[in-house]
Amino acid sequence: MVTDTIADMLTRIRNAMMVRRGHVTMPNTKILASIARILQEEGYISRFKVIPDSPQAVLQIKLKYTNERHPKSVITGLKRISKPGCRVYTQRKKIPWVRSGLGITILSTPEGVMTGRSARKSNVGGEILCYVW
Repeated sequence: MVTDTIADMLTRIRNAMMVRRGHVTMPNTKILASIARILQEEGYISRFKVIPDSPQAVLQIKLKYTNERHPKSVITGLKRISKPGCRVYTQRKKIPWVRSGLGITILSTPEGVMTGRSARKSNVGGEILCYVW
């Protein structure tokens, strides 16, 4: 049983990128599907889909690479910020910029899981889940 599903997701993506896998699968949860949706909207992954299965649904993520000949992953780094043992919260005015705006901050807010940019527009803060660049 995995205690921190978000850290498990980031680790699976990081490991799959290092060996240049085309896709990665993991157990599905609502928050993981929300993070995958954000990664797809921001252009870090090609697509994701939820495969209903018993006893638990599976989340399949198709990774995105820059070119065919010498593939480099679009995602160069992933970092988990808020952990089960030490939660990290932020106000709207103090949402951090990742790599001077080249990366994204993923937050869990009262309005749902969203990027730092959209949280600033919505004028809400929340728990910082991870950084992606």
